[in-house]
Amino acid sequence: MSRIESLEGAHVAIVALGNSQVDYAIGKENSVEWDEVWTVNSAAAVYKSDRMFMLDPASRFFDTEDAGGQTEVMRKFLPQCDVPCYTSELDERVPTAVLYPIEEVIRDTKCAYLNNTIPMTIAFAYWNRVSRIDLFGIDFSYQNNIHFAEAGRACVEFWLAKCMEAKMDIGVSHRSGLLDQNVPLHERIYGFHRLQDPVVAVKHEDDWIVCKNSQVEKAMKKAGIQPTQPPSAPEPYRG
Repeated sequence: MSRIESLEGAHVAIVALGNSQVDYAIGKENSVEWDEVWTVNSAAAVYKSDRMFMLDPASRFFDTEDAGGQTEVMRKFLPQCDVPCYTSELDERVPTAVLYPIEEVIRDTKCAYLNNTIPMTIAFAYWNRVSRIDLFGIDFSYQNNIHFAEAGRACVEFWLAKCMEAKMDIGVSHRSGLLDQNVPLHERIYGFHRLQDPVVAVKHEDDWIVCKNSQVEKAMKKAGIQPTQPPSAPEPYRG
């Protein structure tokens, strides 16, 4: 498989099943647009997308009960999926199944650390020279439950770091645990977070603002950065 020319420089949303998927829905409600939307597993049955990533063989869903709550929805959705479904094995029950270009991705990225579907989706974006990815529903850990965390976060963040090194822009829902996005700004830098006036860091274009928490608003204003507000549902039309 060759790289997809139309994806070079594209802005892509990747939507999975975690709680922060709500921010994708809110973004759509507020007219946010992406060049393409990619869904992971049964998120494809919920959100209209341009590509679907299901790296498990389809037999996991059709022939076993191993996928838990996703099993029934995938059995119903996969036979009628109308977008490319990237997977590890072709199956006649999934008419739009496409073999994931595993050899090309590994050889081009020089990396085979791919231990779940999310990093494989990110690696596909990296391989295709996408310019920005926004991640929704990719959470792995949750603020109010320190006893629960899904496996695979380290691999995802490793691939995000590779993307950053390649000058790709990365957006992560503020509700997600990825890259500590759901951690207050003044608690993100270890050690310095214990100071009376913690040190904070805010990305600005290709650089960073690094300053005391008490100075961050002034520094952002000087740099022309508007403080970001969590997205909210649009106001209803009042006529």
